[in-house]
Amino acid sequence: MPGSYRKLLVTGGSGFIGINLIERLLREKDLSIVNLDKLTYASNRNSTIDTRYNSHYFFEKVDLCDLEKLHQILELHKPDAVIHLAAESHVDRSIRAPEAFIKSNILGTYNLLQVCLSYWKKTLSGANSFRFLHASTDEVYGSLAEGAPSFSESAPYAPNSPYSASKASSDHLVRAWGNTYGFPAIIAHSCNNFGSYQHPEKFIPQIIQKCLRGEVIPVYGNGQNIRDWIYVEDHAEALCVLLDKGQVRESYNIGAENEIKNLDLVFTVCRIIQELKPFSKSCVPESTHNELSREIEGYEDLVSFVSDRPGHDFRYSINPSKINSELGWRAKHDFRSSLSKTIQWYMDKETSGLDYSTVEN
Repeated sequence: MPGSYRKLLVTGGSGFIGINLIERLLREKDLSIVNLDKLTYASNRNSTIDTRYNSHYFFEKVDLCDLEKLHQILELHKPDAVIHLAAESHVDRSIRAPEAFIKSNILGTYNLLQVCLSYWKKTLSGANSFRFLHASTDEVYGSLAEGAPSFSESAPYAPNSPYSASKASSDHLVRAWGNTYGFPAIIAHSCNNFGSYQHPEKFIPQIIQKCLRGEVIPVYGNGQNIRDWIYVEDHAEALCVLLDKGQVRESYNIGAENEIKNLDLVFTVCRIIQELKPFSKSCVPESTHNELSREIEGYEDLVSFVSDRPGHDFRYSINPSKINSELGWRAKHDFRSSLSKTIQWYMDKETSGLDYSTVEN
């Protein structure tokens, strides 16, 4: 029966969401985890999961485009369920170099579906307990105007970036495998995540890093774009709930109903850092003064508006009422306190000099 899993395979388990999810699963459940990750620039390589849970944690360095290796891994570990998190996810990178997103998000998902379908049919004999949980994004729905109703699971897809288009494609593949082959898949659409282990190219870690180093904080356009933000621990809990209780061939929105404008978020982060580490002019390098050409009296003065991103969606907002009412899940963490906790985590890493992920361009 669902919920009685003994071994899970998690793709992209060394990524930001993956590492938080695996930590939670190993801490709270009596099971084993197989982390399948190809270790890209965005992977976290300083985790201590393997030493703390060495008898319940297995790592396999595998590219989802390697079909033969995927077959071998499933036959070797024989998981009871799969959580598919692996994806190229940074919109700016997708604009500069979309090919990697097509390969990883579309072809990688196709390969994984083919291998898992074969494994489910042949090895598990179509067991009713097996689940394939596919993690997607709210960006597949496209952009909303301010004040427009939030997207429900039945909203039409309208992706506007190479990233969101590649994720929409992977969603369609998962849905098709469920409807065509009866494959027991579930799709989860999450809003923007924040928390520990997120790569520094992402919005919130970038703001934190820029403040701590006294560098210019770039903000696209006028900063009025709106996003719904969820603490990664809430997202991880929602994925666990979906794995245990979600209905196959259904999709669920995972949202915190916590919308905030980008510029307001930047200023909120600046104010929290001010509380934790009061601003000092001595921390601002000469290059920042030269670039801004103005007096810098606090972290908020580091903000600089830059040309808007091509195809920049104005607003993302998803309605989580389905998972709320049907499965009893709701985001629990307070936004500001979770943001403060996240900022402190990055400040500790900055102070210690430890990299929390590998940065490669």
